[in-house]
Amino acid sequence: MFLSSFKNQDALVPLIMAFLLLLYRENRLLPANAIVLHLACANLLVVGVRCLLETLESFSLTEVFTDVGCKTVIFIYRTSRSLSIWLTFVLSTYQCLSIAAPGSHWASARAVFAKYLGLVFFCLWLINTCMSSAGIVFSFGNQNISALHGINVQFCHVYFPSRLSKEANGAAQVGRDVVPMVLMTLASLIILIFLYKHSKQVKGLRGGSGGGAEQRAAKAVVALVTLYVVLYGVDNGIWVYTLTVKTTMKSSLMSDLRIFFSSLYAALSPLVIIASNRKVHGLLRCLRIEKPITEKATTLSTM
Repeated sequence: MFLSSFKNQDALVPLIMAFLLLLYRENRLLPANAIVLHLACANLLVVGVRCLLETLESFSLTEVFTDVGCKTVIFIYRTSRSLSIWLTFVLSTYQCLSIAAPGSHWASARAVFAKYLGLVFFCLWLINTCMSSAGIVFSFGNQNISALHGINVQFCHVYFPSRLSKEANGAAQVGRDVVPMVLMTLASLIILIFLYKHSKQVKGLRGGSGGGAEQRAAKAVVALVTLYVVLYGVDNGIWVYTLTVKTTMKSSLMSDLRIFFSSLYAALSPLVIIASNRKVHGLLRCLRIEKPITEKATTLSTM
């Protein structure tokens, strides 16, 4: 977990910096890039708040997981995790609209979507923070091990007053994940059908395969959705199994596995984004080249 958390941050921080540099240079971000930037920030919260803090606690480098600490960490983690999922859905939906023919109703819908993107972000934050509020009410430090209907999340425990409340809360979380998963899968299928038809048309016209910026972006979105469906599908399967256990587990293995799969998505998603976005890839290459030059100049000036 220790190495995983730092590797995830090594990938996410440069990606966020590249998008912020792009915003500074061009004074604006395309809607798709704004969504990806928001997604990267949510993934960074997932990694930093849960994985990194648990790593530091494991080595006794900090004491975060008191009652207040557990409530804060679990609330922020659940909110950022669900934001990551819903933003992946928003990205797939926008990309699905982006491949629509100019002048069509779907193209008009894309323009409206881009215009009110800030409102979409606000609604997502509002809905997901409200749905994560149970983490504030039912989370406690490890010293309060007494309840029957609880979930062991290593340094914290989540206790529910009854089995019904535990199952209702669990079902709400599963629904919050499954709904965007189904919708983004449908959007990805539409994108795949479009790409297939487009490749056949291009081959028929000039005997070759074409692939512009929109095609690269569409393929990247399909790759992100595939990653999500696989990794978060396993995550939700483990969560459903946890809900079926009648007593509080003494081991936090199930919780650790869920965090691992969540952080794995956070680690792999920026690699897909960097590989598919030429502007971001170019900025990162420039930053990588400029750093050794700056260091060499500093060394020469001190000699």
